[in-house]
Amino acid sequence: MIHPALESYVRAVRESPPVHPSSLSADERRAAYRTVALAHRGDVSTVASVRDLDLALDGRTLRARLYVPPEDEGKALVVYFHGGGFVVGDLDTHDALCRRLSADTGMRFLAVNYRLAPENPFPSGIDDAVDTLRYVAAHLAEFDSADAQLMVMGDSAGATLITVACALTKDEGLAIAAQVIIYPTLGPELYTDSARKFGVGHVLDVEHLRYDYELYLGPWRDHTDPRVSPLMFEDLTGAPPAIVVVAQCDPLRDEGVAYAGLLEHFGVPVELLEAEGMIHGFLRLPTNVPETLIIIDDLAVHMHRYVEHASS
Repeated sequence: MIHPALESYVRAVRESPPVHPSSLSADERRAAYRTVALAHRGDVSTVASVRDLDLALDGRTLRARLYVPPEDEGKALVVYFHGGGFVVGDLDTHDALCRRLSADTGMRFLAVNYRLAPENPFPSGIDDAVDTLRYVAAHLAEFDSADAQLMVMGDSAGATLITVACALTKDEGLAIAAQVIIYPTLGPELYTDSARKFGVGHVLDVEHLRYDYELYLGPWRDHTDPRVSPLMFEDLTGAPPAIVVVAQCDPLRDEGVAYAGLLEHFGVPVELLEAEGMIHGFLRLPTNVPETLIIIDDLAVHMHRYVEHASS
């Protein structure tokens, strides 16, 4: 059942459903997504400082934004990858969320502006995530104290990128204390029970997401590639501990639950958190659901457990 605070929001979306993404250019969609994101950002949390910077990766430079919380504990740096179906989203669309998370956790956040499709199709985003983790792990003192723990977080499409990056680098000694996976999309098939139940009329439309996967994958056709569908990884032994956040009324719920189970199967410590009555993207809707802030508080507690464990 949809959370009562979300009923009017969901009803408005059903009454005026968004046009199919194929009818708009990528730039038009990004502008529209940015407008909606800014409209729903709510009160912006105060942080000590925000600084835009560049990450000099091999053959390219990515924009990034470093958030320092008002009470900087110096215990962890969280590298963050935003959602947006691999096609939309940027540092500004998720700015308010990163500020809230940084202020609530007392951790520094480094948000990354990875390359988007269709201009940069698969595996560009994966390469950006992998190379960013390698770069930050090797240059941690540029962003936080040299003895801070490294964590990685992503929502939706960004969660896909970090799950793959953590799996691909699990044997490289990057010392990632935890991966925080928020309502991930884990492949283009979308045939789970939750996709059938919530795939239409619950804000995230699975047909729209399938179209975004077409843009993201471009000429790549192998959906069994675990970089495309992380549930296909044959061995996740040694992957970083995980916190998996799912929303009860999200078409992607079952995928997140399944990935938590897959990690557990390979002996990876996992905490699965389900937000009752919530929809996909709920963490960016504090103006609609004040309880979102309570969920962020709870997530911060779970994140701290991994930091303290890694430090002990």
